[in-house]
Amino acid sequence: MSSALRAALEVLIMLVQLLANRLSLNSRNSSKPPSTDRFNKDDKANKDDGNPKPGKNSKPGGQPGRIDTTLQKVDDPDEIKILELDRTTLPPGEYKSNGYESRQVFDIDIRRMVTEYRAEVLVDQFGNRFTASFPEAVTKAVQYGNGVKAQAVYLSQYQLIPYQQLVSKLEFYLRG
Repeated sequence: MSSALRAALEVLIMLVQLLANRLSLNSRNSSKPPSTDRFNKDDKANKDDGNPKPGKNSKPGGQPGRIDTTLQKVDDPDEIKILELDRTTLPPGEYKSNGYESRQVFDIDIRRMVTEYRAEVLVDQFGNRFTASFPEAVTKAVQYGNGVKAQAVYLSQYQLIPYQQLVSKLEFYLRG
């Protein structure tokens, strides 16, 4: 083997060794951030008893086997806002009131605050139905308000409360 070929082979072997050593580096044995770990299964944390810790690798949201719950309207909202229909936008004619449609927004203002929006419904002599507009952010019959959303972000991102604990605490306070 010529000396040039031998030198090139030694350089290639050294390069392969350097690359192989790089593959074994992770956030635990170097200054690399955890986001660069190739195999992030966290198997060392679970090697004590062999059982994975609950919620350790769970994604946010409903987990398999959980019972689904949705917001339900309450009979006694803390505040009721009547939304009247602007009659100047209606075609000329006589109208009689035909009740209200309602939507509720659950929010937190140091205490739980439920605001019900009631949009006036009018019917003309021909049976045509007209309903006042709800505020733009009120899109569902029952929903969380911006205060709840802001508190959730604050508690999870700045106070570093774990996701599962945050969900259970917010549900507790919102149920009243």
